[in-house]
Amino acid sequence: MTRDDIQTVHDDIAYMRALATDGRRAPLLGGSILIAAGLLFGGASVVHYGIDSELLALPPVAYAWLWGGSMLLFFLALVVLQRRIGKLPGAMSLANRAAGTAWMGVGLVIFTTSISMAVIGWKYETPIPALLFPSLIFAVYGAAWAVSATVSGLKWQWVLAIAAWIAAPGLALLSGEPALWLAYAAGLFAFALLPGIALVRQQPDLVV
Repeated sequence: MTRDDIQTVHDDIAYMRALATDGRRAPLLGGSILIAAGLLFGGASVVHYGIDSELLALPPVAYAWLWGGSMLLFFLALVVLQRRIGKLPGAMSLANRAAGTAWMGVGLVIFTTSISMAVIGWKYETPIPALLFPSLIFAVYGAAWAVSATVSGLKWQWVLAIAAWIAAPGLALLSGEPALWLAYAAGLFAFALLPGIALVRQQPDLVV
């Protein structure tokens, strides 16, 4: 290789390194989506607990309306929030694209697995598969926080990832008890709502 070729390679490496550094410096966005998820599904979990513990005198069909309505509201909020986030500075940074892809994967895993659980429950006429759902949520939340922590360099997100993985089998111990849904709500507040608030507070306000 000539000296010019070597210099070109060095320049390319320096450029790629600069891109990676800029991506890590860009604040992570998407906190508003986590807030919406924590509020909607955490709130639904509290209501679910109320029905299970007979504090709320509602028929079994209320479960379907509760979770179906929460899911619909979240999808509507997701469409609006994603459009807003896409206009913020740093939205196309490497870190934000990687973290966004990880959370999109989480959503698809949750959606497809919930359908699979419903099919198994219907086929074998048992509610048991659905009892795994809260543990599944925290398992995939842990994976998403691990990816986010890696691409952003924010060590506190590793704490969230590890805590979510520990909480997943912990929820399984409460299967079949009304307390499961209170614990699930607490986890959604801890792993979605509160970190979502933290991310929103550090994201740029300027829209470009």
